[in-house]
Amino acid sequence: MMKFSKFFEFAYLAAAAFFLYEAINFWDEDRTKAYLFLLFVIIGIFMFFFRRHFRKKYGNRKN
Repeated sequence: MMKFSKFFEFAYLAAAAFFLYEAINFWDEDRTKAYLFLLFVIIGIFMFFFRRHFRKKYGNRKN
C-alpha cells in the first residue's frame, strides 16, 4: 500500500509540472487562464508535501 501512496505523491508533482508548462504557454495569450494553472501548480505542490507528511506519519505509527 505504501508503494501506491509514494506513486501518487509523485503524480502530484508531475501534474504540477504539467500545469506550470501550460501556465507558461498561456502567459502571453490569456493571463487569467495562466493564473488558474498557477493555482493548480500551488495545489499540486501542497498536496505532494501533505501526502508525504501523512505517509511518513502513518509509516512511523505502524513500526
